[in-house]
Parts: sequence; structure tokens; C-alpha cells
Amino acid sequence: MDHLTNMATFVKVVELGSFSAAADSLKLSAQLVGKQVNALEQRLGVRLLNRTTRKQSLTDFGRAFLERAKIILAEVETAESMAAETRGIPGGRLRINAPVTFGVRALSPRLLAYMAKYPRVTVDLTLSNRVVDLVEEGYDVVFRIGELSDSGLIARPLGPYQLVLCAAPSYLANRPSISTPWDLQQHECLGFAYSDGRTQWTFEGVDGRIDVQVASRLIVNQSEPLLGAALAGLGVMLQPLELVRDSLRAGTLVGLLPDYKVPTQPLSMLYAPDRRITPKLRSFVDYCVAAFGQEQIQP
Repeated sequence: MDHLTNMATFVKVVELGSFSAAADSLKLSAQLVGKQVNALEQRLGVRLLNRTTRKQSLTDFGRAFLERAKIILAEVETAESMAAETRGIPGGRLRINAPVTFGVRALSPRLLAYMAKYPRVTVDLTLSNRVVDLVEEGYDVVFRIGELSDSGLIARPLGPYQLVLCAAPSYLANRPSISTPWDLQQHECLGFAYSDGRTQWTFEGVDGRIDVQVASRLIVNQSEPLLGAALAGLGVMLQPLELVRDSLRAGTLVGLLPDYKVPTQPLSMLYAPDRRITPKLRSFVDYCVAAFGQEQIQP
């Protein structure tokens, strides 16, 4: 068996905590995973794992070998990626960070098509609503919603991010009517922790911009729980179109204030200016520009 393959299997067993979990991840049988680790130990002439019927743990040598194995495998991946670059073929690991709702509802489905088109690219996608440090945390690409600070990163603008004001019919049935943005001050407004939407919602009417201070008894740091709360009739929600589209079509949520416009938010894709534009990065940037473009995001 290939020495590097056995090494990679050993690392996967340690990372996932069991032979069976590693087998599932690698799409191998647990018996074959065990054979690969045994072959590695025989080649090295030393035990890497202490095994019991219920669990396994690293030996002292296994712990030291694990760190070296990770470095070796990373170097091999880098070398293979460099070779692919020479041939102009996108390949290697692409680390991406995106906001949760955008990542789940809009980006993830499109990643499947991207990976099918570029089978040599491995994608490591992290979803988080916090602002990550692209360079310090080792990401190739990050997506940001909202106005950008001067980070020194290259920013590619994508389609505007549309928000929708809506509520469940069950909530609206026994509440005061909502005919102007100011009426929202008499309502329960579901707040999103990672935006100004916790305390203030903005609209555009015939007389210009309107900023309304809203009260939020429920503030959540992800959009999916807010959707559940809105569907349960707990309040009014101002959230991305892709999150509520299906509910609006089904009638379980109702759009509000049709005579007022909710300003869109800019959506941008960022990468480091001093990072070599590898085939994998170029292919992904071009793919996202084509997929999201300058039009409103349509998941």
C-alpha cells in the first residue's frame, strides 16, 4: 500500500477519533482503514496508536509523528498544486469563509456545480457571521455583506443583497396594521445580532430615507432561528430574500410595506492582493462573478 495514503489515513483516524468514522469519511471499509494504519506502523517499526475494544489513543511517538505527518501531507498537497498551476489546471485546497445564511442558501448549492466543473479542487467552506481575518486565518476567499472597511484586500463586487420585511399571518391577525415604517415601533421586531438591524431598520419612500428605531425582544446571531420565530408568529422580520423566498411563496410569511423599499446591501468577494492568482483562485473568482454577477442574488 502507498506510504502517503497510509499516513493520510492515520491522520484522518486521529482527527475523527475512530476507525469507523475515518472509514465513512474516506469511503473505505473499517477493515481496510485498520490495515492501512497497521501497514504504516509495520513500516515505521513502532506503534502509533494504543487500541482497546472501545477507543484508541496516541502513543507518545504517535503524537510526535502526527504533527510531522500533517506537515508532510500539506507539503505534498502544495507541491501537487504547484504542478497543477504549471499546467494551468485548477487544483488543491480552496479555503472559503462566508456569512451563514448566504453560505447555506446561495453559495453552497453553487459550490456543487463548481466542484463538478473542477474536480481537482478541494473546498474547505467555513460559515460564520463574524468578520474573519483572511490572512491570519488562512482563507483564500471571504465573502462580506455590507459596506467594506479599508482592509487592503482586493474586493470584487457581486450582486446586491436584497432584504425583505415580512411576518406570519398568525402574527398580523391580532396586531395593529403596518402601513408605514413608523408603525413598526408598535410591533415585536426580530433582531439580527450581526447588523445594525438589532435596533434600527431603514427604508426608502417617496420622501427619501426613513430610519426607524425598533425594539427586539429576541436577538439571534443566525438567520435560521429568526425564520423559525417568524413562522411561529413571534414578530416581524427583516431578513435576506433567499432565506424567506419559499415561505413567501407558500404564504406562511407575508411581505409588508410594498410601497417602501428596503435598501439592498453590497455583497463582495475578497482575497489578498499579494496572493498569487493561482488557477484554483482564478477559476473560483470567475465562477462567482458569473454565478452572482451584478444582478440581485437569486438562489
